[in-house]
Amino acid sequence: MKLSRLTFRGVLLLSVMALALSMALWACSSKEESTLSPTQEQVVGYSAQMPEFAQAIQVHNRVIPEILADPKVAGTAISADAHGKPVIMIYTKEFLPQGHLKDQYDGFRVVQQVTGPMKPMKGRPGGGGGGSSGTAKQTPPVKMGTSGGWRYDLANGYCCGGTLGSLVQKGGVKYVMSNYHVLYSDIVNGGNSRVATAGDPVVQPGLIDVNCTAGNAQNVATLVNNGGTLPDAGNPNAVDVGIAQVTSGMVDETGAILNVGTISASTLNASVGLAVKKMGRTTGLTRSTVSAINGAFSITYENECAGGTSFTQSYQNQIVIANASCGFQNGGDSGSLLLEDATTNPRAVGLCFAGSSICNGSSIAIANPIGAVLSKIGATMVGL
Repeated sequence: MKLSRLTFRGVLLLSVMALALSMALWACSSKEESTLSPTQEQVVGYSAQMPEFAQAIQVHNRVIPEILADPKVAGTAISADAHGKPVIMIYTKEFLPQGHLKDQYDGFRVVQQVTGPMKPMKGRPGGGGGGSSGTAKQTPPVKMGTSGGWRYDLANGYCCGGTLGSLVQKGGVKYVMSNYHVLYSDIVNGGNSRVATAGDPVVQPGLIDVNCTAGNAQNVATLVNNGGTLPDAGNPNAVDVGIAQVTSGMVDETGAILNVGTISASTLNASVGLAVKKMGRTTGLTRSTVSAINGAFSITYENECAGGTSFTQSYQNQIVIANASCGFQNGGDSGSLLLEDATTNPRAVGLCFAGSSICNGSSIAIANPIGAVLSKIGATMVGL
């Protein structure tokens, strides 16, 4: 009987242990399964991979032409409200009274934001600058995030420039990456009797920071054939990118950016709420958040420094960044690399190029998605 009692206890003990093990395995299995499905906590901000936002983007893409047909509208994008629900942002050039815009599209609420018209963020003298040494002439090899531009970028009584934002590479060759409108947009003989041509030097600092005298700057790179990508009519993934081949010994070939350091060779897709930073010629190292994704805008370009209208380029799939009072990005910051706000080796998110032409509390900045940029030029980021 004693033996039987011990056997019963043993069986009971084994049963309890088996039940505990079974519950533990079920818990682990449940936990693992939950990590595979995207949730708000597991996604940085609100992204196109979240079902409700994917649906909003689908609706948005369908109604973009209708929204942009209004001459008082500067652009449109997808953002999130205080409850994390997707909304359709309509950026207007002036305040539009109730009833002018639709209240919703297919159940997605419309929110108006008065931003003023959009423009490229190229710089001219008198536009301010110098944030965190962004305008200073560096001792070679120079770091990125610095003032720079085409050596001959002057016409009609002005000189221009922007930001040499980052390094990219393709085929084992390294290139300075900025915007088309910083490096290649002089396309008429006009006020300086020349156009941007392969073989022309790119200088640091830009002419705007050396009193329009190229001799006070240093050549750091060279324009190349097909180094600029605009105009690009009819392409919803158009990007404002320009590249110039690095001059040996003149650029820090680790890709280090002023006040940031080295960056990652990997990239990151934007999501609403993502904390970001950039280093630019005018405002220096600044921080903000992605306020909207899937942005659609039309940007008008000049045909040379302080020149006439050249063309208007339509953009879709753009990143929108909060830019109150133009504190994140201003004229001269064009070409800056948009980065996640990480301390060590941040990943590239986009290429800054445009924004509100009026600086107020609701101004915005616009960046091309970095994936579309790199795909267009067939390059990868220089980083760790």
